[in-house]
Amino acid sequence: MIDKRFEKLKKVLAEEKQQLNEIEKFQSDLDKAESEEKIMIKSQIELLEKKLKETHSRLKDALSELLFSKPLEIEKKEDEENLKPQIPKKERDDESREKLGSKGGQKYSLKQIQPEGLEIETVKRIKKDEEEAKKKKEEAKKDTSEFSKIASQMFSKYSRKLLGSKSFQALEEELVKANLNYTPVGYISMIILSTFISGIIAGFLFLFFLFFNVEAVLPIITRATDPVNIRFIKVFWMLFVIPLATFIFMFLYPSMEKRSAGDAIDTELPFATIHMSAISGSMINPIKIFEIIISTHEYPALTKEFTKMINEINLYGYDIVSALKNTAKNSPSKKLAELLNGLSTTIHSGGDMPKFFDKRAQTLLFNYKLEQQKASKAAETFMDMYISIVIAAPMILMLLMMIMKISGLGIAMSVGGIALLIIMGVVITNIVFMTFLHLRKS
Repeated sequence: MIDKRFEKLKKVLAEEKQQLNEIEKFQSDLDKAESEEKIMIKSQIELLEKKLKETHSRLKDALSELLFSKPLEIEKKEDEENLKPQIPKKERDDESREKLGSKGGQKYSLKQIQPEGLEIETVKRIKKDEEEAKKKKEEAKKDTSEFSKIASQMFSKYSRKLLGSKSFQALEEELVKANLNYTPVGYISMIILSTFISGIIAGFLFLFFLFFNVEAVLPIITRATDPVNIRFIKVFWMLFVIPLATFIFMFLYPSMEKRSAGDAIDTELPFATIHMSAISGSMINPIKIFEIIISTHEYPALTKEFTKMINEINLYGYDIVSALKNTAKNSPSKKLAELLNGLSTTIHSGGDMPKFFDKRAQTLLFNYKLEQQKASKAAETFMDMYISIVIAAPMILMLLMMIMKISGLGIAMSVGGIALLIIMGVVITNIVFMTFLHLRKS
């Protein structure tokens, strides 16, 4: 019995020593880290300090179990207490409070414990924010489900037939990896309905441009003077291009979302791996590691993937190794898939899990720093391109057009028309540039 107590004490001391070493390691990394990394490292240190307090309380319990002395005359004292008159529990508590002189024995009315001043405003603001967030979430869910429901009612049978083809099977995989809240049949139905609606819009635009022109000078909308057959040849492409562009965009949207989700996971993964390395040092169940990561709410992109994995274990009854492999298979991030596959192999083979997380965290953090350096250099290049194209080029073009107008070289536009044309060109260039940056980021 005593040997077991000593073993327990030895184990608790080893845990406390390991946690202290991890805190010291994070403290040394804190001075070298950048501003974004410091926030993540500080949160890890705070979690380790909480864990250290829990371990310290367990150490006290383990030490108390090693006391060999026993109080004498226990039976005599128990008999004397049994002979005493029984006092109700409430009176005993009040009496003990009075002896200790504690203010906790005072009784307060409901008016005295009601929040006042800033407390009331804080409570109101928190409630208001929660209600607004809940309302927005319900509205977004309602709008999405209504459109999907209408599309499914109209085209679900045809969507099921399309789902059998190879291209749409790939779309199903992209939907799962992108974490979009649509069934494959529902999303394919939405693609068909959106293409149908865009076709109707293209028909209206075709009829409009068949008889009217849109110009950069006032009046902006004028009646077309070309013959109808020539005008038809100029604008009939709208009937095909607009629906086709809508179909292509809807078809590629899950892959773009998957790429965006993968980038978000890759950004969070190095710091989450450091966190998991610190937690795994306490030799707890691997499932608890992911539950702790979810409970921190610091990694929203990873939380979705880990939640799916926990659901496979708790709801579907998978073991930890199978759940890790399934999550890796459906993950939008290759780095997360490699981490989960490596972890499943480590658990299955009985390897050193803290060492695995530590080595993988070092590799991921090194790659993250390299990617940040590449991104900063790319941002500098795009900044130079933006200054040249959007700021310098329009000014030079406007000066050339004004000189050509004054010298009479064929520019029939007014000064206001030239200015409007330059402004529209700058706006369109900005839109194209921002779209390119967004697609590159995603």
